[in-house]
Amino acid sequence: MQIQRNGTTRRYSDSVVHNGTVYLVEVPSTTDGDIVAQTESLLAGVDRLLAQAGSDKSKLLMVTVYLPDMADYDGMNAVWDAWVPEGCAPTRACVQARLANPGWRVEMAVTAAL
Repeated sequence: MQIQRNGTTRRYSDSVVHNGTVYLVEVPSTTDGDIVAQTESLLAGVDRLLAQAGSDKSKLLMVTVYLPDMADYDGMNAVWDAWVPEGCAPTRACVQARLANPGWRVEMAVTAAL
């Protein structure tokens, strides 16, 4: 099976496509703003990366959400619920975790079909 890596650096790839599935991890483009602004930024990045790989948010399979502060859960979900197409909600987990950049309020690991 062929593996396609996109946006690859020495440390990571923006996305990896294998066997009809795209894998990506996304963070907000800026540390400015509250959980709503950061989630909107992050999901815009997910849209972009999925499109580059030949997929879209209607094909989400699994998403893991990482929040450093669970007090942000409702704010993140408000943006998430408006973003996910009706009837296309993936399997999802949300965990509290310390993120690599202390300014990030959310990070997501995404798996989607092509």
